[in-house]
Amino acid sequence: MIKVTRLNGQPFTLNALFIEQIECFPDTTITLSNGKKFVVKEDEEAVLEKIAAFYRKIQIFAMDQGIEEPE
Repeated sequence: MIKVTRLNGQPFTLNALFIEQIECFPDTTITLSNGKKFVVKEDEEAVLEKIAAFYRKIQIFAMDQGIEEPE
């Protein structure tokens, strides 16, 4: 789960596993796999960093599990 902020300043939590797309129009819009969209204050790079940190936390990245990437 990642914590992000609505444009009105209200923080909320999203399940990063369901994020399908992140766009900037210029506001950052996160689209979930069910089609629901959220506009957030954080820029795209900040959201990507939060997602990567979440993936590392739950050990979804192969490098964090000691599994070598295929060549």
